[in-house]
Amino acid sequence: MNLSYWEYKTWLNHIDFTIVGSGIVGLSTAIALRKRFPKSNILILEKGVLPQGASTKNAGFACFGSISELLWDLENHSEEEVLDLITMRWEGIQLLRNSLGDTTIDYQGLGGHEVFLKKDAALYEKCLGQVQQLNQLIRPIFGRDPFVITPNRFKFQGVQEQYVTHRFEGQLDTGKMMRSLLKLARKEDIVVLNGVEVTGFSEELNKVNVFTDRFELNTGSLLITTNGFAGQLLEEDVHPARAQVLVTQPIKDLAIQGTFHFDEGYYYFRNIEDRILFGGGRNLDFKTEATLQFGQTQKVQKELEQLLRTIILPGTAFEVDRWWSGIMGVGRQKKPIVKQLSNTTFCGIRLGGMGVAIGSIVGRELAALL
Repeated sequence: MNLSYWEYKTWLNHIDFTIVGSGIVGLSTAIALRKRFPKSNILILEKGVLPQGASTKNAGFACFGSISELLWDLENHSEEEVLDLITMRWEGIQLLRNSLGDTTIDYQGLGGHEVFLKKDAALYEKCLGQVQQLNQLIRPIFGRDPFVITPNRFKFQGVQEQYVTHRFEGQLDTGKMMRSLLKLARKEDIVVLNGVEVTGFSEELNKVNVFTDRFELNTGSLLITTNGFAGQLLEEDVHPARAQVLVTQPIKDLAIQGTFHFDEGYYYFRNIEDRILFGGGRNLDFKTEATLQFGQTQKVQKELEQLLRTIILPGTAFEVDRWWSGIMGVGRQKKPIVKQLSNTTFCGIRLGGMGVAIGSIVGRELAALL
């Protein structure tokens, strides 16, 4: 890249902290670093025109885990690990709301519902039977019982007669959230350069040489927050998981409110401006969806449209307005990886599809490592 003396001196010289990725974690890290080191030079490098990955492409769920997900977690993790995860999600949402304001991000505490298909009768009975026990376990986190049993008041078809509702879950506007974080970062004199892909780095005693597709620079510390894309730079237990999403055209008299999961959380939908936002289907083809490539597949598109037609909006005409996909970061464990990798390199990755809930707190924890 043909950089002038002025360009290099102004934007790339004497950088104290370089953050890779301008998603929720990257921006939250930068803002937390500014509070700790008020006079530092902080730079964020983002390969997309807008933040890539999942931060601007998620469904905007402020969720803490549906009942079937938490029961699965308790079977595969220790009780302490599960409680720590739920606490992190709860505290992370409160941090995000307090930092940006509910009105700014259009936060609505409408509750989150797990809907059970007729074919999932065994899972349905299992979850109903565990509501009281799970409430007792996690009540201290929320202050009162989070899970309640509610009727199928939205008249979905082919589902069990009742939902298991998490009364503390909510939803927000992902675009407004990210725009607000970017605005706050710029207010704090944090430089964000878009269209710059970090391709590698090398470490020296007290600095890191950062290589990009446009230029090279030296930085005091390097912080990697690219979540599902982290495997391109690090050897950590994090792998990409693509999620395909659609949103309908506005639907007259749409009465559905809140956030919804079904099929053990592999499908999720919500209302947004008289539209249905619907995503999921990764379980139809895990291998194909373990990719760094954005895009859609006919298999998932066909299934999402069929489920909309038969379960969510039976008898209601609709048109799909837009398709997109996001890339999450998952691994063998659900706990995010927030750690110091060397004297000068750090990472905050593997958010496991819970970036909205834990992104802010992961960024704060990452900044606290320095």
